[in-house]
Amino acid sequence: MKKDLKAVSGIFPMPVLMIGTYNEDGSVDVMNAAWGMAQSMTQLKLCLTESHKTVKNMKRTGYCTVSLATKNYVAESDYLGMVSGNNVSDKFEKSGLHSTKSTRVDAPVIDEYPICMECKVINFEDDGTLVEVLNVLADEKYLNEDGTIKLNEVGIISYDPYGHGYYEVGNKVGQAFSEGKKLM
Repeated sequence: MKKDLKAVSGIFPMPVLMIGTYNEDGSVDVMNAAWGMAQSMTQLKLCLTESHKTVKNMKRTGYCTVSLATKNYVAESDYLGMVSGNNVSDKFEKSGLHSTKSTRVDAPVIDEYPICMECKVINFEDDGTLVEVLNVLADEKYLNEDGTIKLNEVGIISYDPYGHGYYEVGNKVGQAFSEGKKLM
Protein backbone atom coordinates (compact mmCIF):
# COMPACT_ATOMS: atom_id res chain seq x y z
CA MET A 1 0.00 0.00 0.00
CA LYS A 2 1.21 3.51 -0.80
CA LYS A 3 1.09 6.30 1.74
CA ASP A 4 0.45 10.01 1.07
CA LEU A 5 3.47 12.25 1.53
CA LYS A 6 3.49 16.03 1.59
CA ALA A 7 3.68 17.77 -1.77
CA VAL A 8 7.33 18.09 -2.69
CA SER A 9 8.97 17.81 -6.10
CA GLY A 10 10.59 14.59 -5.03
CA ILE A 11 12.31 13.63 -8.23
CA PHE A 12 15.18 11.43 -7.19
CA PRO A 13 18.04 11.46 -7.72
CA MET A 14 18.43 15.22 -7.82
CA PRO A 15 21.97 16.19 -8.79
CA VAL A 16 23.89 18.37 -6.36
CA LEU A 17 24.79 21.29 -8.59
CA MET A 18 27.59 23.63 -7.59
CA ILE A 19 27.00 27.02 -9.21
CA GLY A 20 30.15 29.11 -9.65
CA THR A 21 30.32 32.86 -10.28
CA TYR A 22 32.63 35.78 -9.64
CA ASN A 23 31.85 38.46 -7.10
CA GLU A 24 32.25 42.15 -8.02
CA ASP A 25 35.77 42.14 -6.52
CA GLY A 26 36.80 39.12 -8.63
CA SER A 27 36.67 36.61 -5.76
CA VAL A 28 34.99 33.26 -6.29
CA ASP A 29 31.42 32.56 -5.16
CA VAL A 30 30.00 29.03 -5.25
CA MET A 31 26.66 27.78 -3.99
CA ASN A 32 25.11 24.34 -3.61
CA ALA A 33 21.86 24.12 -5.59
CA ALA A 34 20.09 20.78 -5.35
CA TRP A 35 17.00 22.17 -7.10
CA GLY A 36 17.84 22.19 -10.79
CA MET A 37 17.31 20.03 -13.84
CA ALA A 38 17.74 19.71 -17.59
CA GLN A 39 15.27 21.90 -19.45
CA SER A 40 16.37 20.71 -22.90
CA MET A 41 19.41 19.04 -24.46
CA THR A 42 21.56 22.15 -23.89
CA GLN A 43 19.65 24.10 -21.24
CA LEU A 44 19.39 23.86 -17.46
CA LYS A 45 16.77 25.34 -15.16
CA LEU A 46 18.35 26.38 -11.85
CA CYS A 47 15.77 26.94 -9.11
CA LEU A 48 17.48 29.81 -7.33
CA THR A 49 15.90 32.73 -5.51
CA GLU A 50 16.95 36.30 -6.20
CA SER A 51 18.29 36.69 -2.66
CA HIS A 52 21.33 34.50 -3.45
CA LYS A 53 24.65 36.26 -4.00
CA THR A 54 25.20 33.83 -6.88
CA VAL A 55 22.06 35.07 -8.67
CA LYS A 56 23.18 38.69 -8.23
CA ASN A 57 26.53 37.75 -9.77
CA MET A 58 24.84 35.92 -12.65
CA LYS A 59 22.69 38.98 -13.37
CA ARG A 60 25.80 41.15 -13.41
CA THR A 61 28.07 38.92 -15.54
CA GLY A 62 25.58 36.83 -17.54
CA TYR A 63 27.55 33.63 -16.87
CA CYS A 64 28.11 30.79 -14.43
CA THR A 65 29.61 27.34 -14.22
CA VAL A 66 27.65 24.33 -13.02
CA SER A 67 29.71 21.50 -11.55
CA LEU A 68 28.49 18.14 -10.28
CA ALA A 69 29.39 17.59 -6.63
CA THR A 70 31.16 14.35 -5.69
CA LYS A 71 31.45 12.11 -2.65
CA ASN A 72 35.05 13.22 -2.03
CA TYR A 73 33.83 16.75 -1.35
CA VAL A 74 30.52 16.24 0.48
CA ALA A 75 31.50 18.43 3.45
CA GLU A 76 32.74 21.26 1.23
CA SER A 77 29.68 21.03 -1.02
CA ASP A 78 27.30 21.03 1.93
CA TYR A 79 29.14 23.97 3.54
CA LEU A 80 28.81 26.00 0.33
CA GLY A 81 25.05 25.47 0.53
CA MET A 82 24.76 26.26 4.23
CA VAL A 83 26.68 29.55 4.21
CA SER A 84 25.48 32.56 2.25
CA GLY A 85 27.87 34.63 0.17
CA ASN A 86 25.79 37.62 1.29
CA ASN A 87 27.06 37.04 4.86
CA VAL A 88 30.46 35.37 4.40
CA SER A 89 32.41 37.00 1.58
CA ASP A 90 35.26 34.46 1.66
CA LYS A 91 33.17 31.29 1.99
CA PHE A 92 34.80 29.70 -1.07
CA GLU A 93 38.27 30.31 0.34
CA LYS A 94 37.13 28.83 3.68
CA SER A 95 35.89 25.70 1.87
CA GLY A 96 39.47 24.80 0.93
CA LEU A 97 38.52 24.22 -2.72
CA HIS A 98 40.41 25.75 -5.64
CA SER A 99 39.39 27.31 -8.94
CA THR A 100 40.66 28.14 -12.38
CA LYS A 101 39.23 30.86 -14.61
CA SER A 102 37.13 29.46 -17.44
CA THR A 103 38.46 30.22 -20.91
CA ARG A 104 34.90 30.39 -22.32
CA VAL A 105 32.76 32.19 -19.75
CA ASP A 106 33.24 34.79 -17.03
CA ALA A 107 33.00 32.26 -14.20
CA PRO A 108 35.29 29.93 -12.22
CA VAL A 109 35.88 26.23 -12.87
CA ILE A 110 36.14 24.45 -9.52
CA ASP A 111 39.23 22.25 -9.80
CA GLU A 112 38.12 19.47 -7.45
CA TYR A 113 34.81 18.70 -9.23
CA PRO A 114 35.51 16.46 -12.25
CA ILE A 115 32.57 17.60 -14.42
CA CYS A 116 31.84 21.26 -15.11
CA MET A 117 29.37 22.91 -17.48
CA GLU A 118 30.25 26.39 -18.71
CA CYS A 119 26.99 28.32 -19.03
CA LYS A 120 25.50 31.54 -20.35
CA VAL A 121 22.40 32.94 -18.67
CA ILE A 122 19.40 32.99 -21.03
CA ASN A 123 16.87 34.60 -18.70
CA PHE A 124 15.66 34.95 -15.16
CA GLU A 125 12.16 33.67 -14.47
CA ASP A 126 9.95 33.65 -11.37
CA ASP A 127 10.69 29.97 -10.77
CA GLY A 128 14.40 30.00 -11.57
CA THR A 129 17.17 30.85 -13.96
CA LEU A 130 17.49 29.34 -17.42
CA VAL A 131 21.07 28.81 -18.64
CA GLU A 132 22.56 27.52 -21.88
CA VAL A 133 25.36 24.97 -21.59
CA LEU A 134 28.08 26.21 -23.94
CA ASN A 135 30.64 23.52 -23.12
CA VAL A 136 31.29 20.64 -20.75
CA LEU A 137 34.68 20.03 -19.16
CA ALA A 138 35.57 16.62 -17.72
CA ASP A 139 38.64 15.39 -15.89
CA GLU A 140 40.44 13.04 -18.31
CA LYS A 141 40.97 10.34 -15.67
CA TYR A 142 37.19 9.81 -15.64
CA LEU A 143 36.81 9.38 -19.40
CA ASN A 144 36.61 6.19 -21.41
CA GLU A 145 38.59 5.94 -24.64
CA ASP A 146 35.49 6.97 -26.62
CA GLY A 147 35.13 10.17 -24.54
CA THR A 148 32.17 9.00 -22.45
CA ILE A 149 32.23 9.48 -18.70
CA LYS A 150 33.08 6.60 -16.36
CA LEU A 151 30.07 7.38 -14.18
CA ASN A 152 30.76 4.50 -11.79
CA GLU A 153 34.15 6.05 -10.91
CA VAL A 154 33.33 9.77 -10.62
CA GLY A 155 31.41 9.56 -7.33
CA ILE A 156 28.71 12.09 -8.27
CA ILE A 157 26.28 12.70 -5.43
CA SER A 158 22.56 13.36 -5.46
CA TYR A 159 20.23 14.96 -2.94
CA ASP A 160 17.26 13.20 -1.35
CA PRO A 161 14.51 15.84 -0.96
CA TYR A 162 12.57 13.59 1.46
CA GLY A 163 15.28 12.57 3.94
CA HIS A 164 17.75 15.39 3.16
CA GLY A 165 20.63 12.98 2.58
CA TYR A 166 23.36 12.83 -0.04
CA TYR A 167 23.77 9.60 -2.04
CA GLU A 168 26.40 8.42 -4.46
CA VAL A 169 25.24 7.73 -8.02
CA GLY A 170 26.95 5.32 -10.35
CA ASN A 171 25.98 1.66 -10.50
CA LYS A 172 24.92 0.83 -14.06
CA VAL A 173 21.90 -1.45 -14.18
CA GLY A 174 21.23 -1.54 -17.92
CA GLN A 175 21.88 0.02 -21.32
CA ALA A 176 19.41 2.68 -22.51
CA PHE A 177 17.62 1.96 -25.78
CA SER A 178 18.63 -1.68 -25.50
CA GLU A 179 17.00 -3.22 -22.42
CA GLY A 180 13.49 -2.55 -23.72
CA LYS A 181 14.20 -4.55 -26.87
CA LYS A 182 13.74 -7.67 -24.75
CA LEU A 183 10.02 -6.86 -24.64
CA MET A 184 9.60 -6.06 -28.33
